Amino acid sequence: MSTATTATRGASRARVGVQRFGTFLSGMIMPNIAAFIAWGFITMLFIPDGFFGANSPFGWHWFPVAEILGGGGDVSAIGWEGARTALTASDNGTYTGYVGIVGAMVTYLLPLLIANTAGRMVYDARGGVVATIAVMGVIVGTDQPMFLGAMIMGPLAAWVTKQMDKLWDGKIKPGFEMLVNNFSAGILGMLLAIFGFFAFGPLMLGIGRLLGGIVDWLVSLSLLPLLSIFVEPAKVLFLNNAINHGVFTPLALQQVEDAGKSILFLIEANPGPGLGLLLAFTFFGVGQAKASAPGAAIIQFVGGIHEIYFPYALSKPATILALIAGGASGVTVNMLFNGGLQFPAAPGSIIAVTAAAIGAGVPNLLVVYASVVVAAVVTFLITAVILRASRKRDLAAEGDTFDAAIAQTEANKGKSSSAMDALRGSGTATAAASAPAGTAVAEREITNVVFACDAGMGSSAMGASVLRNKFKKAGVEGVTVTNKAIANLDPSADLVITQQQLTDRARGVTPDSLHVSVDNFMNSPKYDEVVEMVRRQRGDV
Repeated sequence: MSTATTATRGASRARVGVQRFGTFLSGMIMPNIAAFIAWGFITMLFIPDGFFGANSPFGWHWFPVAEILGGGGDVSAIGWEGARTALTASDNGTYTGYVGIVGAMVTYLLPLLIANTAGRMVYDARGGVVATIAVMGVIVGTDQPMFLGAMIMGPLAAWVTKQMDKLWDGKIKPGFEMLVNNFSAGILGMLLAIFGFFAFGPLMLGIGRLLGGIVDWLVSLSLLPLLSIFVEPAKVLFLNNAINHGVFTPLALQQVEDAGKSILFLIEANPGPGLGLLLAFTFFGVGQAKASAPGAAIIQFVGGIHEIYFPYALSKPATILALIAGGASGVTVNMLFNGGLQFPAAPGSIIAVTAAAIGAGVPNLLVVYASVVVAAVVTFLITAVILRASRKRDLAAEGDTFDAAIAQTEANKGKSSSAMDALRGSGTATAAASAPAGTAVAEREITNVVFACDAGMGSSAMGASVLRNKFKKAGVEGVTVTNKAIANLDPSADLVITQQQLTDRARGVTPDSLHVSVDNFMNSPKYDEVVEMVRRQRGDV
């Protein structure tokens, strides 16, 4: 084996390892995004400066703000006007009595949901229960939203539970399993909660303050836009969810508690850079990239599926520089004019961004819109220069591709079809490289097709819909097409379709499935090849 081959495989393993760790981080947050959005809407609507709050910029004082935020005594005795006055006069927008929905959700509900999800990822439901108990100690010990604490203590508690169960696995006498399992989990949960209260919670509080201080330092020195140098390249390597939900969201939520909004929600989620890139390909691209870019731009900007523009950037790596410049420009606008969101924009569509920004006031919404526009324009201009500079070379390459497509068509119509050879030779081949090509196809009938991506939502759902429609138009029945996160793949998948950067990870989870890589989930010629393969298996052609 050559040194170059060894280095390539080592780099591939490293990339897969980073992606897997990033998926683990984002996997704690993403299943609970609906809860974050619910909390964000309640905050947006009912805090004193919200739509229906005591200081509503629209004058809409329609709802019992005091009860939702946290009120004291008999509200009816002082009237809602008196309650609003008390809320406005207080230091933090609430007054003593009972904890309102806003405070309870951010302090208890959200971290506990994260802890339970993290625990389940490590050790199923049992790990989730112990993780939740342990994180409750962390929360009470700090009396602050402990998102980072939940993301660390949750998996740790589940892992400890798993190791504990190994000590007496197979050694419990019949009839005592439930007794031992319940009491062991309860006692361990108690110990971890106490540990979290006295030790882990204060430690995480210090780490949280340190990270928050670093962000404040970057802001004070106007260096926050430099984060785009790391964020944008990491995004196109499919680490977008890990960066946004695994790193920025926990820090941003703490800033929301202090300032009512956070710029960190927009560092990764700003749809402007992706829009600018796709518009540039629309006007200055060639071939299939040019043809598919307009539809991709709509899906990315309105639907919020950022993964759809990653293949375009990877096909022309120099455009990553344009994404960095565009992302940094958007961050600069928000930093200079104090723009931010009140809750995560998930997915990162202009609709979600609007909903998360408008609660902080119309001026804030205009600043956020400006950051999106500036990011899109800067990315568009730089990408346009890059594409124009290489246009002749790209057209020549496209011509070669077109000739190959003609030859493919002639082969299909005439003597022999090379569709299966293209499928098997696409770099996604099934098992080991030494295995005979087509073995997996011959031995396994394709009845369950799974599109897999990092989160199992957005882009994979879109690809599954496209292929499902192609099967329907071809009259192929009895084939299920679904979408999942790569981590949730199982051996029941006969055929797994992933974007090229994620195929190695998917193959590692289901090595016995047939794996196919595509450049673009929205429009790939591989879909037609898959349909033809299934039809050939059934003798329809």
